Amino acid sequence: MPDLPEKTLRKIIAAQTRIAQAPMDLGEVMDLATELAMDVTDSSGAVIELREGEEMVYRAVAGTASHQLGLRIPLTASLSGLCIRTGERQVCEDSEGDGRVNWEACRLVGLRSMVVVPLRYRNLVAGVLKVLKAETEGFGTAEIHALETIADMIAASMAHATLYQSRVEESEALFIRATVDSLTGLANRAAFHDRLRQALATARRYGEGLGVVVLDMDRLKVINDTLGHAAGDLALKTLAKRLQGACRDSDVVARLGGDEFALVFPRLGEGTHGEDLVQDLARKVAGPLAYKATVLELGASVGLALYPRDGEDPDTLLKAADEAMYRMKRDRRVERQI
Repeated sequence: MPDLPEKTLRKIIAAQTRIAQAPMDLGEVMDLATELAMDVTDSSGAVIELREGEEMVYRAVAGTASHQLGLRIPLTASLSGLCIRTGERQVCEDSEGDGRVNWEACRLVGLRSMVVVPLRYRNLVAGVLKVLKAETEGFGTAEIHALETIADMIAASMAHATLYQSRVEESEALFIRATVDSLTGLANRAAFHDRLRQALATARRYGEGLGVVVLDMDRLKVINDTLGHAAGDLALKTLAKRLQGACRDSDVVARLGGDEFALVFPRLGEGTHGEDLVQDLARKVAGPLAYKATVLELGASVGLALYPRDGEDPDTLLKAADEAMYRMKRDRRVERQI
């Protein structure tokens, strides 16, 4: 590498420091890279192009290229595509007389000269870093080598950001799978117990009331046995949707498993009537559901426990709500027999 001017070396060191300190976000890394490439080479514009199938796509832009984000150029008809195919830097002194370039794109961006270097991480070249100027023969040896010097670090930072992002997304997906019931989209048993503990801690801190509901859907086994599990799944999903519609955003709605659901109603006032809340919830989830040629009548038995009246810890409250639910189930069975 030729000796570089001290001013250029300082710019390179500053650029490498900023890239190393960049957040683990691919978009931010690429935006920063185009700005730094312009500064290091005294260019009027800079672009990061990524290969997508048989096209090169402008995925980060700066300076005079900033209005061309998303521009697509055929891989086989551009200097960037040639850089990808050969893995070597490409220099254009005058775009109007260079048959390797895409003239239409050059005119759109307003460039006459450019340098394109590969963004290589290990043995993979997935994109290019391009700097440009409006005048011909705009780049000397120092600018070209300065661009190559920062390109490898930019490529590595992009690769690390991509890996980090994929791991974050994978972690989020794992967390969702661990806390959400896959059939209904409600919180699952583990998430419910965690949120109940949190809600109780808040209720104690602020001296508020809290309600815990246990709810059993009617006749799920009969539906599964007579119409199949597809009908049972539809009934469960419909009941879950009706429960959500009957609750506030601050309430917790969960499926504990099978035909059993549970809810937490935080910030209940002292005058809350448990019987009214139970009857209102049972009424809102009940009603017909059409499945093929059959109309199913959905319903549920509901039990409520109030904090602090019926208990002050999760297990006690859930046991009290469960007992209240079974009393309702027993009373309804007796009513049907009369």
